[in-house]
Amino acid sequence: MTEDAARKALEARLAELDQLQAMSAEGRAPVTLQQDSVGRLSRIDAMQQQAMAQAEQRRREAERTRIAAALARLDEGEWGWCVTCGEQIAEGRLSGDPSLATCVQCAGGRR
Repeated sequence: MTEDAARKALEARLAELDQLQAMSAEGRAPVTLQQDSVGRLSRIDAMQQQAMAQAEQRRREAERTRIAAALARLDEGEWGWCVTCGEQIAEGRLSGDPSLATCVQCAGGRR
């Protein structure tokens, strides 16, 4: 994967994350159900749905952080090199996820 292709893929994923965040805003909102008209199980279900939406938002934020770091490595000319050992990251690994910062060995804790 070329650096230009990686940059385009990373920027496209950021745009996708922005759309997902906008679409899920309602699911992360505080649960407000009236106890007299809605059963306790319905409230528990709504709270569980809210918790799952919030967890998904945290995962998206973590991915956004990884993408920002990858874009910074691209700007610095360091993209494609393992941040732990300095070895080149395999092309296939980067093709699958251009935001990866470590080689297979370092990701697996073998170094």
